[in-house]
Amino acid sequence: MKVNKKNYSSIWEEDGVIKIIDQTKLPFKFEVIELKNLKDFLDAIKKMKVRGAPLIGVTSAYALAVITNKNSSIKYLRKVYDALYETRPTAVNLKWALNSCYKKIIKGKQFERRKIALKLARTIRNNDIINSKKIALNGYKIIEEIYKRKNKKINILTHCNAGWLATVDWGTALAPIFLANRNKIPIHIWVDETRPRNQGALLTAWELKNENVPYTVIADNAGGYLMSKGEVDLCIVGSDRITRDGDVCNKIGTYLKALASKTHNIPFYVAAPTSTIDISLNKGENVPIEIRDGTELSRIKIKKNGSILEGDAYFPGAKTFNPAFDITPSKLVSKIITEYGIMDCNRKEIDNLMKK
Repeated sequence: MKVNKKNYSSIWEEDGVIKIIDQTKLPFKFEVIELKNLKDFLDAIKKMKVRGAPLIGVTSAYALAVITNKNSSIKYLRKVYDALYETRPTAVNLKWALNSCYKKIIKGKQFERRKIALKLARTIRNNDIINSKKIALNGYKIIEEIYKRKNKKINILTHCNAGWLATVDWGTALAPIFLANRNKIPIHIWVDETRPRNQGALLTAWELKNENVPYTVIADNAGGYLMSKGEVDLCIVGSDRITRDGDVCNKIGTYLKALASKTHNIPFYVAAPTSTIDISLNKGENVPIEIRDGTELSRIKIKKNGSILEGDAYFPGAKTFNPAFDITPSKLVSKIITEYGIMDCNRKEIDNLMKK
């Protein structure tokens, strides 16, 4: 996608080095950094320099490729696997990518493992781009149908960031929006600020700006008000894990948007690749929810006179609780948009999908 009219992806190879965009600096500073060793990869995932379930999966695959070049013993690779898995326990794409790569790498002879690992990482990266484009096409059909029916500007509400920064390119929830905009369908995006890390205000709005998509940033609590006033035509969000029964784990606050959508009879869509579906878990209550440091709530960043400053938003010692995700029950989800098409959010549909 575009950054100042130049095309970028969120992770790529250049001169034999893995490079990423440091998302913790956006949108105030665009900085590309290199990931050269295990510490770099662990730091990038833990500190959310890369984030979004699909991108975390791709990054972990490249981590195995880089590490295998230095030490390809099964014992060491298992240690690396465990270290990577512990960085972000909720996003199932991480586990999916690690399992997919690790099982195939260790089957190869030790001198072949670097080549195998790098090929796997490249394949996962390329497939992520392909799947995001397919999600864009499938989700576009929904927006197009609503536009043909209403014949006026379509207002779409998003939560968190599920654009190209959360994948390699195009994204999940934002992918159909980018495509609709390029196809000249008049749209406007309500961008949830998405506390506490403000991924909506900082990342989604920045992506939309670079793609010339009309948008307005709103406080998280404004979504229900806008729905009650008829100012939202549909909601599209991403996901970090979808269970076999169709319960959706996503950024904290998603559940509230789904409840409001149901109350006001507004379609609520979830866009995600099949690598985000975890058929080993039936219900959302079994998904491990990452509880993050309370300083994400109490500390904020601002830009002042060209400098990025950080300060306290609360009084010293204020108690905090910071779950990073919540669960939206399948009954609140209108449809799931995947690379294979648009489907109902239930076990039968998901089981059929995962057989493809």
